Amino acid sequence: MALVSRPFTELAQTRAVPLIGLGVIIALLYWARLFFITFFVAVAIAFILEPFVVLLMRIRFPRSLASFVICSLALLGVYLMGLGAYTQVASLADDYQQNYGEKVADVIHNVRTRIEEMEKAVYQAVVPAKQKQQQLDLTRQRKKKTPEVVPAPAPTPETRPPDRLPVAEFLYARLGSVYQVLLMSSFVPFLVYFMLSWRDHAHRNFLQFFDGEDRTIAAKSLEGVALMVRAFVVGNFALGLLLSAASSLIFWKMNLPYPLLIGPLSGFFSLVPYIGLPLALVPPLVVSPMVFHSFSSYVVLSAIVMLLHILALNLLYPKLVGSRVHLNPLVVTVALMFWGFLWDAAGLVLAIPLTAGIKAVCDNVRSLRPYGKFLGD
Repeated sequence: MALVSRPFTELAQTRAVPLIGLGVIIALLYWARLFFITFFVAVAIAFILEPFVVLLMRIRFPRSLASFVICSLALLGVYLMGLGAYTQVASLADDYQQNYGEKVADVIHNVRTRIEEMEKAVYQAVVPAKQKQQQLDLTRQRKKKTPEVVPAPAPTPETRPPDRLPVAEFLYARLGSVYQVLLMSSFVPFLVYFMLSWRDHAHRNFLQFFDGEDRTIAAKSLEGVALMVRAFVVGNFALGLLLSAASSLIFWKMNLPYPLLIGPLSGFFSLVPYIGLPLALVPPLVVSPMVFHSFSSYVVLSAIVMLLHILALNLLYPKLVGSRVHLNPLVVTVALMFWGFLWDAAGLVLAIPLTAGIKAVCDNVRSLRPYGKFLGD
């Protein structure tokens, strides 16, 4: 009996340790998700800027100086784009407030009224009639027992400061989270710079942790992860720029206002997995009431955005990204669910490159190759 139970106990312990380790890793990813999101976003930006650093190194720039120049230019570009986007968003808000504020308020009021009517109808359908009758009987009995009291004069309403706006209330309730996001975001430029300037040093010293054949496997795994993630990040960035340029040009030809704002938003929203198409439709449809007055114009606009989305995903995406990232649709869907659950919207964006990096490691480690084949297409 002891001979039979001992191997079973050893087998149970062997299977339990990896499961416990996996649970600890998932809990750590969820608990410290802001740190990991910041780190992986910095890695993605470093992959985008790495080709420009290499270009400067070819003309005799030291890596540290090339990294500083590229990071400075990238920060300047982000600042200018943010300034331009803020200016156009402010102008768009003013136009909406002046021309469409009353219409939007009427629409919101009608929606609220319909929701309240639906709530009353549902309440009347759910609450039984007997329960209502019992409540009425109780209230009648209480009225009979209690003597009539002369009502006191109504107190004068106290003046109180106006309530906060919904946006201010939302920010006030989440002030701690906003502070943490801003704090971690401030580390991104420094992380990107050090990842670019110390890339060779970090790669060389990381391999010192391994000996013999393990060092070769680690080097191949790092190279596979770098190629796959770079192909995904740079390919998506290039595709987003192409879609942004095409969308801005089309929206400008259709006389839509603020094409330099809604074009890039629609182009990059289109790259979000699974929900890219409805997100890409939101920016042009928000500003289209300013110039469109017929239903057919909205249909044409939606059809053009859908056509761009379909052409990008079926023609350009396989050439720019799909040739390097070999993941089957089932794994992609599960990865989006898993990382989206852990990291919300950031998880949806980072799910595919993270899963592709895991697959690259599995493909180069002999004991993990079956998992790599399972993840592949």
